[in-house]
This record gives sequence, structure tokens and C-alpha cells, in this order.
Amino acid sequence: MESNTINASKLFLMSRIALIVTAMTFALRATIEPIFMHQYGLSATDIGFAFGPAFYGFTIAMVIFGPIVDMWGMKNVLYIAFITQLIGITGTIFSTDMWSLFFSTLAIGIGNGSIEAACNPLVASLYPNNKTTMLNKFHVWFPGGIVIGSLLSYFIYDVLGLDWRILVALLYIPLVIYGVLMFNEKFPQTERVTSGVSTGDMWKAIAKPIFLFMAFCMLLTASTELATGQRISSLLEGANAVPILVLGLTSGLMALGRAFAGPIVHKYSTSGMLLFSAIFSFLGLIWLSYSSGVTVYFAAIIFAIGVTFFWPTMLGFVAEEIPESGALGLSVMGGLGMFSVSIVLPIMGVFMDTGSQGGETLRYMAILPAVLILLFAVLYSKYGKKAKIQEA
Repeated sequence: MESNTINASKLFLMSRIALIVTAMTFALRATIEPIFMHQYGLSATDIGFAFGPAFYGFTIAMVIFGPIVDMWGMKNVLYIAFITQLIGITGTIFSTDMWSLFFSTLAIGIGNGSIEAACNPLVASLYPNNKTTMLNKFHVWFPGGIVIGSLLSYFIYDVLGLDWRILVALLYIPLVIYGVLMFNEKFPQTERVTSGVSTGDMWKAIAKPIFLFMAFCMLLTASTELATGQRISSLLEGANAVPILVLGLTSGLMALGRAFAGPIVHKYSTSGMLLFSAIFSFLGLIWLSYSSGVTVYFAAIIFAIGVTFFWPTMLGFVAEEIPESGALGLSVMGGLGMFSVSIVLPIMGVFMDTGSQGGETLRYMAILPAVLILLFAVLYSKYGKKAKIQEA
């Protein structure tokens, strides 16, 4: 029987565990990329094509559910997430070629997008006076889940030498946990509904110049963070480092930064945080592109400092400055971010298949945060001196 009261702490826990499933799929794809290339004969371009649905499947889910989550309910969207992630995980275990991997990844991408479409407005609704801080704390578990997936990948596949399918099957554990947690819980209405903002005003909000500006920036911030992490194994091939440990290191630092985001958000404006992030992301990618051996890990630390606050702070800015955009605004932002990664991944594969080394490809990627430095400097000139967000 469903509870009659809203248990904010339990729903927040459920959201974080659901995000762990999403994040672990990213880490595991980084591990199985070379496996499918060497054991199943896929090229880097094939991998980019097969992994692309993880990102545009995500976008599809957010485009579909973002506009209707207010009406249909966040819990129903999470049911869709559970079912499609279950299908995708099982399909991946039985994948042996590009197409089977493609369709399994598509199911996972739709499930992951459904998690974001439901949980971002859920967190904003549960904590309306502390949105940016709590969105950062929620998104701790994206890099946190990548750390979990990276460490499991290293020990199960690299150290113990077990079959990669065992590694993928571990995703069933957090999947079942969040399914059980949400089953009997009552969910709140979205913040837009409770505040009385009309559907028409919600659609008008995403046509505002500032929203369109942030949407374009989201294309670049998401690709800087996620495309680099997704192809870390091939980007660092020959760099005398363990790529999956580099991914674990950067993700661990990101999780730590987001966990303690509250004081940072309180002290600095969101636009200031974004400008800071763009600068360090650029420096980290440039250094990483020339690094080998132990310096790879130091360069990765600089990169991690840069990308830590990108995703949740972009969402936080929209939630704080354009609240009337509601769940739709958050979904559009997340969907565009993931869509951009689905475009960038195959392009990176083409670079590598046509002779570009990992370092050269990383320097191409550094163009994205270089552009962001200019864009966020403009944003900071307008919003940087606004009153700091107060914690609840």
C-alpha cells in the first residue's frame, strides 16, 4: 500500500541510487569498449555509433517525459526507467556485435534519461528553497556511481580476470534497490504545479534568450565532461596510465566536490562557478593531451576540478533564474547535453580511426571549454554580482 505522506529523505535516497545505475553504465561502457574492439572486431567508429544511443536515447526520454512529467507523475516516469534499464542491462550481457550493443545501449539510454526527467524536478520539488545545493548533492552520485563502476571494473576484469558479463550483471543490484524503495512511496507534485505556473508560461520560459543561451552552453559543457570520460580508455591508450583508474580518480574528485557544494554555492554565484569550471576544464584537457605516466593523474585532477560543477550548476542556474520553465526546462537542458555527446562520440572515433592520437583528439576537445570561457565571462558580467544563493 502506498504511503499517505511524502518521505523526502527516502525519496532523495531512492533518487541517488537510481542515478548510481545511470552512472555505472558509463563506467562499464568505458571498460567494454576495448573488449568489443579486440574480441568482437568493432572499430572506434563502430563503438561511437553503438554507444551513441546512450546519449540520444537519454535525450529522447527527456524530450518525451519532460513536458508531461507534471501531468503524468514522476513515479510513472521512474517505472519506465526501471523497465528500460532492466531490458538494456540484460541485452548488453548477451551482445556480440554492433547492432545488439546498439539496441541494448538505446534501452539503457532511455532508462537513464527517464531517471533525470523524473528525479531533477523531484529534487527541486522536495527542496524548493535550496535547489542548487541539493541538485549538486543529488548529482554527487553520478561521479560517485562512476567511481563504483570503475573500481568494480578494475578488480573484477583487470585484477581477477572474470568475464565482463559478470561485471555488467552487477547493475541489477542498485536497479532492484531503487525499484523497491520507490514502489510504496507517495511522490509530490512538481514545483511548477504547486506554484501555479501555467503550461503556456512554462513553454514561453524556454524561449527566453537567457534560456536559449544556457541551452547552447549545455551542449559544450556536457560534451567536455561526458564525451571525454566515455572514451577515456582509447584517449589514453599508450599514455602509460591505467585509464579506468584515471576515470575513477576524476569521478571521485567530482563526487567529493559536489558533496560539499553547499558552502561553495553559498559563497559564489552560479555564473562564477561556471566560469571557474570552464577555465580549469580547458587547462586540464590541454595538460592531459601532453601527459604520460604519473603526470596523467595530475592533469586528470585539474580536469576533474573543472568539470565537477558543470552539470548540476547548469541545472541549478535554470532552476533558480528561470523557475517558471519547471520540469520541462530541466529536461530540455539535460536532453540537449546528452544529445551533444551522442554527436561528439562518433566524431572522436573518426579522428582516432583516421590517424589522430589520443593527445591530439584531447586538444580538439579543449576547444569546447575555450569557447565556454568566453560565454561564461559574458554570463558572469550580468549575473555574477547578484545576491548569493542562501542555504535553507
